[in-house]
Amino acid sequence: MASISNTSFKFLKELTVNNNRDWFQANKDRYQVAQKEAKAFLEEVENELNKFDQIEKKKLFRIYRDVRFSKDKTPYNTAFRMSLGREGHYRRGGYYIQIGPGVTKVGGGFYNPNPADLKRIRDNIALDATPLRKVLKSKAFKSNFAELLGEQLKTAPKGYDKEHPDIDLLRYKSMYVFRSFTDKEAKGKDMVKEIAKTYKAIRPYFDYMTEILTHDLDGVPLYG
Repeated sequence: MASISNTSFKFLKELTVNNNRDWFQANKDRYQVAQKEAKAFLEEVENELNKFDQIEKKKLFRIYRDVRFSKDKTPYNTAFRMSLGREGHYRRGGYYIQIGPGVTKVGGGFYNPNPADLKRIRDNIALDATPLRKVLKSKAFKSNFAELLGEQLKTAPKGYDKEHPDIDLLRYKSMYVFRSFTDKEAKGKDMVKEIAKTYKAIRPYFDYMTEILTHDLDGVPLYG
């Protein structure tokens, strides 16, 4: 099974302290080898996910950073970043992988959902947050993820009672989770399997979100 080798990690670690175009051009052949390895790794992850989900698309992000609107002008990302999108309206949620020295993490969720989806999420939470809390408190979820992450409002969103008993959930603008890995774990031969195991723990959360995002509050399907 594909894995990210120590050679690739060494390249990324050296890139971290030599993040400039001259060094990168002089070591571009090393990058191309590491990139090929990352593509094979992502292919293996997709194959594993398709055993219990349906993946529509996958992406290995460019190593070149977009620095136009950033104070950090270093030109290259120092970790491999990947995403996998689920197929169709009835499979909501997205998977994300980041692999690099000291920064490896795996997770997914809903990052900056569009206003209509965010309102539907909040309306369902306001109506009854019990199903979501059950997912978040489950043994499988808590053993993989420390907590629900995402930007939150400082107060209640417009149209919702600031005294609502589930205001802690209603304040979220994004809702996602991550599990971190050591470099040794990330380079291990079982990393693809471990990623698949982690993603299985996300599925109840995705299933809940899919249900509320594809039906109205009366349970009527929004898509034919």
